Amino acid sequence: MDKFIPVNTPLLDGNEKKYVEECVETGWISSEGEFVKRFEESMAHFVDRKYGISVTNATAGLEVAVAALGLKAGDEVIMPTFTIVSCIIPLVNRGIVPVLIDSDEKTFNMNVDEIESKITPKTRAIMVVHIYGLTVEMDKVLELAKKYNLKIIEDAAEVHGQTYKGKKCGSFGDISVFSFYANKIIATGEGGMIVTDSEELATKCKSIRNLCFKPERRFVHDELGFNYRMTNTQAAIGLAQLEKIDEHIEKKHFIGRKYTELLKDVDSINLPIAKTDYCENIYWVYAITLKKDYKMNAIQVMDKLKEEGIGTRPFFYPMHKQPVFNNKGMFVNEKYEGAEYISEKGFYVPSGIGITEEEMEIVADKVKKVLKMGE
Repeated sequence: MDKFIPVNTPLLDGNEKKYVEECVETGWISSEGEFVKRFEESMAHFVDRKYGISVTNATAGLEVAVAALGLKAGDEVIMPTFTIVSCIIPLVNRGIVPVLIDSDEKTFNMNVDEIESKITPKTRAIMVVHIYGLTVEMDKVLELAKKYNLKIIEDAAEVHGQTYKGKKCGSFGDISVFSFYANKIIATGEGGMIVTDSEELATKCKSIRNLCFKPERRFVHDELGFNYRMTNTQAAIGLAQLEKIDEHIEKKHFIGRKYTELLKDVDSINLPIAKTDYCENIYWVYAITLKKDYKMNAIQVMDKLKEEGIGTRPFFYPMHKQPVFNNKGMFVNEKYEGAEYISEKGFYVPSGIGITEEEMEIVADKVKKVLKMGE
């Protein structure tokens, strides 16, 4: 077998090493270092928000967001069924009721036309999740939030630098959350960022992520929070990554165009759409769906690609089909055809920022070879 091509290769060719060395040399490796403040301020500015609150990861960020908004047991939050489990964990853990929405088969995002029919007197918020490089259709969400006095939690984990009608993703939620996992456009290994324009929410988020220490007496607590602080070394890498965000986005667009050119004549797959009426695909990942009549499912194709030395990853598994929730009696007999189709037939190929053009050509050749087996 030739050299294995992983599903993601990060690119760390800026000031990452320089800034981390500064952390080590000065001894500021905890959450108290100067890079934390600089990264928070720079990220907030980048997405046109007033406040940035760094956290250990985006899952923690969503947990803090839900707590800061004061959502409680019995409240309902509308969210897509097709997403990562991180989105639903803070709801289930607090006894909040997730109300699920199906997804569009082409954009992979929640079908916003279904939202209003799911709103009840118990609905308190809508959680939007921008999926795989395209955005949720935000105008309709914002309109419904205003009409029914609902909060918006925006999961912008995958869309650093993406825009909706020219406005930065991460600027639409009452609270918005980014991820800096190693496969993201800004990568710190682990890590996340909460952004908001509300001073009150920012203050709550800072307290909750820092064990709710009281400013006037550190170890006296009126509330319980979490230890979700980002380290100075993580923030140093994040700041260096943010300095090169424009180059990273340009590379993502190149990857998308290159794969589309290489795979455009393959009849058995649907390629990711390049743009919608409201955004251009940022190609966080190059997401492929097998056509419905294709004989193999995504897992079978992925297994064969692995044998060929190509790393892949499946699409999200819908929340309504998760055994952990079905075993609790949740979502039983609920069916969402769009989410089920893309989950069964969807996968993505190596498309990290560090991938080379030669590697993309190898990946495309292997994809074509494997897909012929199921024709």
